[in-house]
Amino acid sequence: MDGRIKRVVDAASKSMDKVIDHLHKELSTIRTGKATTSMLDRVKVDYYGNPTPINQVGAVSTEDARTIIVKPWEKKLIPAIEKAILAANLGVTPQNDGIIVRITVPRLTGERRKQYAKDAKKVGENAKVGLRKARKDANNAFKQAKKNGVSEDAVKKGEEELKKVIDDYVKKIEKIYKQKEKEIMTI
Repeated sequence: MDGRIKRVVDAASKSMDKVIDHLHKELSTIRTGKATTSMLDRVKVDYYGNPTPINQVGAVSTEDARTIIVKPWEKKLIPAIEKAILAANLGVTPQNDGIIVRITVPRLTGERRKQYAKDAKKVGENAKVGLRKARKDANNAFKQAKKNGVSEDAVKKGEEELKKVIDDYVKKIEKIYKQKEKEIMTI
């Protein structure tokens, strides 16, 4: 395979790896009925006027399978942390004892599980959109390479190789979000 074509396929693979990483990150924020610190990854606390990730204003940990603890670096941040958690609409209510913020994760209802499973599927579909963008960028690079003198056969082989790579990534994405769906639906 021509070196320029190989570089295009490799660049597309790297781009698709980033899509997979982003998929994992997004799916980790969807509740499964168990308490995980990643549930709070999207929560931003108003820290002196700046929206700051919750893990930068306090220690976030799990106490048990259904409880998350946030121990702020500064006690005066407790109300701001509670407000940020409520604003994130996670379906949980924070409680504080003056030192820490405790979040008890309630059991998921059947209806809520179905909604979270739909959310997981939507995140998976968005990841597939990311793959399509990487494919489009690679196809544009193939066209440019063809204009710059790369043989038509080499471009064809590159397109076939890209199709195989994309098919593999689509399978990975489906496996990942179906696994998350299974986690969510497991009682």
